[in-house]
Amino acid sequence: MRALTRIQGSLERFSAAEARVARAILADPRIVVDNPITRVAELCGTSPATVARFCQSLGYSGYREFRFDLVGTTSRDQADLDRSNVLTGDIDPADTVADVAAKVLFQETQAIEHTLRELDLEAVDRIRDALVLAPDVLIAGFGSSGLTARDLTMKLQRIGRRSSYHPDVHLALSSTALLGPGGVLLAVSHSGGTPEILGLLREARRTGATTVGITNDPGSPMAALCDILLTTQARENAFRSGATASRTAQLAVTDVLFVRLAQSLFDTMTDSLNLTRDAVLRHRDDSEQHRSAGVHRA
Repeated sequence: MRALTRIQGSLERFSAAEARVARAILADPRIVVDNPITRVAELCGTSPATVARFCQSLGYSGYREFRFDLVGTTSRDQADLDRSNVLTGDIDPADTVADVAAKVLFQETQAIEHTLRELDLEAVDRIRDALVLAPDVLIAGFGSSGLTARDLTMKLQRIGRRSSYHPDVHLALSSTALLGPGGVLLAVSHSGGTPEILGLLREARRTGATTVGITNDPGSPMAALCDILLTTQARENAFRSGATASRTAQLAVTDVLFVRLAQSLFDTMTDSLNLTRDAVLRHRDDSEQHRSAGVHRA
């Protein structure tokens, strides 16, 4: 995983001292590229031991491995920034509409490119296999991640893969409790720490269902509860309320998963698509007839 994206996605779970290191590196990655661990600790106002723990909390064996990864990703990220002529993805109140468009599209493009570059393809196929065999599938997500969950649910239903999505956590828990062995709970959470998602995953594990997660933080509590995990690589700017980059990355991952599943269900998928399309067309025709009848009565 790209080092800076990994830091960005883990900010909420760092200790105060580790967060100080994280903010310093995000502000200027060159402090790691150009310095040994003792100098980094000095610049961050902390100890070398804290810097080492910070690296290990990100999944690296230590500072040396973290530094090696950061050197490579920093040079690629800088080349991307130079190419785009967008020096920062953060939105400023003084930005023109052209600036906003460039920054938003740059962040979303980067999120997709970085996510697909690091996507665990073996995990994609393991999830596909679980979905093919599952008697019940529940897709879960809340807040902005709920949009991704709902989108995937609609896609699965169109190709005949019975699945459900509940924005109400109590309904979601009730459905999760009935999954059982062979069932699948696919949970989506950018932070990996959404309490409602963690509760659903614990309940699914209790029933023996397969737990699948999509998150931006592979070291999150959610990741530890998942049998199979897919990670996104999205860096959100200060306007996180829009959750644009994270949602774009999540949709890219679920689209890959959906197409892979559709390949496996190709023989039956066409019939399901025809049935669902015809149902929508009949509804549309009925609505037109009712409107026409209303006009004539008037």
